[in-house]
Amino acid sequence: MRPFAIGAASVALALLTFLQFPGHTWLQQDTQIYVPILEHLRDPSVLRNDILVQHSHVAFTLYDEAAIGLRSLTGLGFREVLAFQQVATRAAGIWGLILMAEAMGLGFGSAVLVAAVCSLGAAITGPQVLTTEYEPTPRAFAIPLLLCAVGLAARRRPLAAGIAGAFAFLYHPPTVLPFWGLFVVLAVLRRRWAGLVPLPAAIAVLLISARVSHQAVAEQSFFASLTPLQEQMQRMRAAYVWISMWPGGLILHHLLLFVILVAAWLRVRSKCPPVLTLFALGLAALGLASMPASWLLLEHWKWSLVPQIQPMRTLLFTALLMQFLTAVAGVYATVDRRYVEAVAWFALAYVLPLQPVLLDPPAWTPLGLALGLAALTVLARSRSSMAAPAVAAAAFFAIPWAGGVVNYPQLHTPELAQLSAWARSATPNDAVFLFPDAARGGYPGIFRSEALRAVYVDWKGGGQVNYLKELGELWWSRWHGTLGVRFQPGNMPGYASLGIQYVVLQARNRLPRAAVFDNGVYCVYRLP
Repeated sequence: MRPFAIGAASVALALLTFLQFPGHTWLQQDTQIYVPILEHLRDPSVLRNDILVQHSHVAFTLYDEAAIGLRSLTGLGFREVLAFQQVATRAAGIWGLILMAEAMGLGFGSAVLVAAVCSLGAAITGPQVLTTEYEPTPRAFAIPLLLCAVGLAARRRPLAAGIAGAFAFLYHPPTVLPFWGLFVVLAVLRRRWAGLVPLPAAIAVLLISARVSHQAVAEQSFFASLTPLQEQMQRMRAAYVWISMWPGGLILHHLLLFVILVAAWLRVRSKCPPVLTLFALGLAALGLASMPASWLLLEHWKWSLVPQIQPMRTLLFTALLMQFLTAVAGVYATVDRRYVEAVAWFALAYVLPLQPVLLDPPAWTPLGLALGLAALTVLARSRSSMAAPAVAAAAFFAIPWAGGVVNYPQLHTPELAQLSAWARSATPNDAVFLFPDAARGGYPGIFRSEALRAVYVDWKGGGQVNYLKELGELWWSRWHGTLGVRFQPGNMPGYASLGIQYVVLQARNRLPRAAVFDNGVYCVYRLP
């Protein structure tokens, strides 16, 4: 009965995080990059003139093979099969959090409470990453699988932990490197090697997959240095990789999170098994160390591999494990009837989804809501260990409603859907579109994936400048020749020479000639 209850709780919380809060998105962030690549891999005649699919970066991951395989097996679209993986991996991560909490001596109800609080997610300002990713991307699948691996390791199941860690590696190797570094240390200290077997197997699978796939793999030198142009592009388009461009307060914020984490661990260290201590403190410390390491390796030595690995995104573990340990400390303080202390610990666990940067000027609404949720959690837990998870579940509704937290904008509109449907049915497969007045808007990327038509250049596509040198230089040239300058009707004749067939303008920039499509928001003009 107990395994069934844990599984049911994990799935229920995963669905709550997906359907309610933090939620999920589609074609609003990085899926604008991945979906066109997947569509092209499935059908090479689609989007073949788009620079994103001509310079893809999914060769060394099974993300694409899994998505295409599931689509072929089920007959569903990429949106559905990726959403299924998103919910399944979130459930695995929540199970891992429950296992971690149980390893610290908590019963079922309290363990579910801790897992629920951590599942509220947090936006990690600076490296621009999330503890619960909204989009079904490789990192979104790897992070919860890593948590599952930590939970299994904490419950003394090293082989199962290694398997979970290997699956996370198959989805997104950079995210899982910190885990594997600590897991190897654990294996050496304990002289137990079975848990390490899945990693070389996963590496072999990726190498074989890259060899047999039809994707072109860009040649890269491991020790290459960034060129001045690459640095200029990245500082403009991927500033989050460069710590010197962060506000100074962000560094103090992450230091404060680490201090709180250590304080919470000290409060419950007698309950924390050595394996969990290794991962909790180790992952958090690696996150903290990633800041000076990134500064040295990237900003001083200009190592081109650093923007690709993005080590500072390890800071997500500092925030997530702070939430975990403060929630555990809150449970034990409640059990010991130290109610004021318990409220303080739970308030710290609840605050990150409401106020991502602790050192920002305090706003009464998020801080008051965090204290209110903490007080209700302590009250419920003091009466029954099974009542407290209900308060945590209520937080999934209270934070967006009472706290006013909006995690993402709504970019999809009926007019954009009409435009995409028209282009998909009324224009040639190899047509190239330009949105010259879109500036940094996200709608051209949505159009690309829904219309399955090439977009000459868009802001979101430039997010790959830190991965692929050739793509970055091509994007840079196209951007500054079109979207990077203010749109003028006189620019229209020059677009045809760039290989563009269709120009999409917002209605306010409508030209004094007939459009081939006009729905009151978007006007499309065919170039001669």
